[in-house]
Amino acid sequence: MGTEHGLKRWTPKAQTGSSMFFALQVVTITIVAVAMALALAHALELPGKLRLAKEQYFAIQPIYYPGFTIGGAAEPLGLLFSAILLFFTPPGTLAFWLIASAFIGLVAMQVTYWILTHPVNNFWLRDVELKGVSAGFFSLGASRDPAHSKNLDWTYLRDQWEFSHVARAAFGLISLILLVVAVAL
Repeated sequence: MGTEHGLKRWTPKAQTGSSMFFALQVVTITIVAVAMALALAHALELPGKLRLAKEQYFAIQPIYYPGFTIGGAAEPLGLLFSAILLFFTPPGTLAFWLIASAFIGLVAMQVTYWILTHPVNNFWLRDVELKGVSAGFFSLGASRDPAHSKNLDWTYLRDQWEFSHVARAAFGLISLILLVVAVAL
């Protein structure tokens, strides 16, 4: 261990069980990459979707379910694996702080989802019959469904949903880059 910019430098080869640690790093990065990719896919659709009329927009919104719901499992798993990776990374090292920053970015991605995206999902899915896990998941926070608002403007809901995914993609991409740099050290 040496110091670089006042932070301890650490390499996993110095740890016992480094092959397990390396596997944890690879799995964590892969899971976070999947979570980021889903948010990025939504963000990349933004320019085209902003050009759609109300009827067209409402017709395509349900196509994301259940595929993105299934893939969305990567988000809590990314948080979990990042926390485990952080736990096994020596405190005070540059890698530790990069992983901690990535974890904070993943938390911000989740907060954005639950505050901005999820309530609007309930609106888009109000006429879709969901079953099983999807029905339970989308019932969370149903009391915050914007459909209960008297001043319902579909463009406001569209913008909230679309731009929340841009923010989520940014948080996910930054987190992924931080994790990759931490592992590359």
